[in-house]
Amino acid sequence: QVQLVESGGGSVQTGGSLRLTCRASGLIFSNTNMGWFRRAPGKEREFVAAISWNSNTYYADSVKGRFTISRDTLKNAGDLQMTSLKPDDTAVYYCTAGGPIIRGVIRAPDVGSWGQGTQVTVSS
Repeated sequence: QVQLVESGGGSVQTGGSLRLTCRASGLIFSNTNMGWFRRAPGKEREFVAAISWNSNTYYADSVKGRFTISRDTLKNAGDLQMTSLKPDDTAVYYCTAGGPIIRGVIRAPDVGSWGQGTQVTVSS
């Protein structure tokens, strides 16, 4: 059974930074594309970033240049480093495993497994 556990969420002021970590178990991590999605209050869930099994990275335009996705195969973990945070980044962030990366995006319906989510709040 695949399990994804996120950590590292919290509250920061505009311009601050946070690092989210996703620890995976129950899957062959080295063969799996990983991703991050978020859902803001009253909005649809949206793709944030993805990293392929061989460490190619992809970002939504809204976070490009501010967020960095990475993975550590030895630890079965992935990180999302978030800098220059804005109030619009406030959301619950979800780690994902599985699903093809097509045109730089993982589509939510294609995701194999989801984490439970971690809250990120950015105040102005």
